[in-house]
Amino acid sequence: MAKPGRTGLSRLIHAFGYSWLGFKACFKHEAAFRQELFLGAFMLPAAIIFAETHLEMAVLIGSLFLVLAIELLNSGLEAIVDRVGSEHHELSGRAKDLGSAAVTVALINVIVIWSIIFVPKYL
Repeated sequence: MAKPGRTGLSRLIHAFGYSWLGFKACFKHEAAFRQELFLGAFMLPAAIIFAETHLEMAVLIGSLFLVLAIELLNSGLEAIVDRVGSEHHELSGRAKDLGSAAVTVALINVIVIWSIIFVPKYL
């Protein structure tokens, strides 16, 4: 059964508003997200300027957005774990470690993709 609520354009507008609140919260509370945005602010123009094809540009930019998306999910996961309780629990620690590992994999992905595209061109 469908959940009652907004539909159509109204739903999209409100969904964007909730997403914006998520971006603001992550920016305010997560230093890693701010650092990744800062890095992306330099790498995004580099991808646009130095990519030789649209496909290269898409892959380079996509790798940057993937890091931000996974960081947002990791921050949400950490917020849920912290909400449940502040006492140490093995599963809480594991959940946070797994989220951190996901971000690390995304960052390695950026390094691999950017290296595959740029190292042969400039070395």
